[in-house]
Amino acid sequence: MRILLISPPTENTIASVMPKELEEGLDFLPPLGLMYVAAYLEKETPHEVEILDCPVEGISHEQLREEIKKRNPEAVGITAMTFTLIDVMKAAKAVKEINPETKVILGGPHVIIFPEETIKNHEIDFLVLGEGEGVIKPLLENIDNPRELKNIEGLVFKDNGKIINTGRAGLIENLDDLPFPARLLTPYKKYFSILSPRKPVTTMFTSRGCPYRCLFCDRPQLGKNFRARSAKNVVDEIEICRRMGIKEIFIYDDTFGVDRQRVLDICLEIIKRNIDIAWDIRTRVNTVDEEILRALKQAGCQRIHYGVEAGTQKILNVLRKGITLEQVEKAFRITKEIGIQTAAYFMIGSPTETKEDILQTIEFMKKINPDYVHITITTPFPATDLYEMALGERVIASDVWRDFARNPQPGFIPPIWEKELPRAELFFLLKKAYQSFYFRPKYILKRILQLKSPQEFFQKSLAALKLLKI
Repeated sequence: MRILLISPPTENTIASVMPKELEEGLDFLPPLGLMYVAAYLEKETPHEVEILDCPVEGISHEQLREEIKKRNPEAVGITAMTFTLIDVMKAAKAVKEINPETKVILGGPHVIIFPEETIKNHEIDFLVLGEGEGVIKPLLENIDNPRELKNIEGLVFKDNGKIINTGRAGLIENLDDLPFPARLLTPYKKYFSILSPRKPVTTMFTSRGCPYRCLFCDRPQLGKNFRARSAKNVVDEIEICRRMGIKEIFIYDDTFGVDRQRVLDICLEIIKRNIDIAWDIRTRVNTVDEEILRALKQAGCQRIHYGVEAGTQKILNVLRKGITLEQVEKAFRITKEIGIQTAAYFMIGSPTETKEDILQTIEFMKKINPDYVHITITTPFPATDLYEMALGERVIASDVWRDFARNPQPGFIPPIWEKELPRAELFFLLKKAYQSFYFRPKYILKRILQLKSPQEFFQKSLAALKLLKI
């Protein structure tokens, strides 16, 4: 069977909660979920598998139609996220118009949250609920046998007009059993990020799931149970990436630092093998200390992304972050002293947050002075406690995300928490936050002195121009 895994064009991404100028053209990173499924299929089945990454290849929807005709797949797999749902459905429709017999399979967070709404689209044949690696093989083996499909956990499909939902697939406990992502099926040399002067870059998961309970969390597909790969398994993959010529790895774990000893073991294994590669992580300020940070630095970690979210203790408590401002300040101070770059993530417009609170957050950003900040407006995403709170308090009048899932149309505007401050003022404060942080003379001079190449100068200049436009 010929299987085509598609990352569709992003021509109709719904309006986001940060200035559009800051979202486009700054990063092209590989479709990690599709690469995992492709690798599993290559290892465990005889099927012929291809990945088509439309955004990095610059493929439009019209060009995608030609690619589908040329490749003539018997099954197509697409990752569905709510923000990209319009493009996902447009790609699925193209598949069916070209060949109605081609099976269309969707996975990803959107279908987990809205399975019934999604499967009602006549272009969609199957949904995979949960981690796709354990479901895709039996699905393809029994794709024309509804009786057997009913016995496979993690599927939603239609049988004679009736929706069959076999429940969510169990989580994969031993992640070391999974093959490494099929990077060779992608144009891996084309991926880059505005944050890195190196190219190419790639992405990696060393764990899945997060044990924390933040109010705004919207990661249903990986679960709350923290599952981690062994240090040896992680570093084996890093070593392969380096041999491929990859210069930097963005580790996409929700919280890399959950298991302190595992972090040290990964660092020691990289050092022992003398692997010369840059990498960065996402973690929490309460999972690092001086020993951890020195080990990370010695092993090549270039950058740590910290989820801070707010610059007042009041809002940190509302968001259930489980951290203090003192912990934030200490983590950023030690990280910078050791020589690792920092990126801080903030959100404004959270429940009970006033304009004065937001102005304090802006001052706190400048106080901890990370190398980069990323700021969004707090958004109640579906399947989060924040969304349930918004519906319960009538901040959002109806289940708008479910309505969008039923009928995804251009022009949908994501709801935000507008109980304390209206949307227009929040966007004004968002722009103020970005510009007051990035346009400080000392910050600009520091960044200029740190430039390493003409390419990096061009990338950073592009980002600066986008900031000027917001």
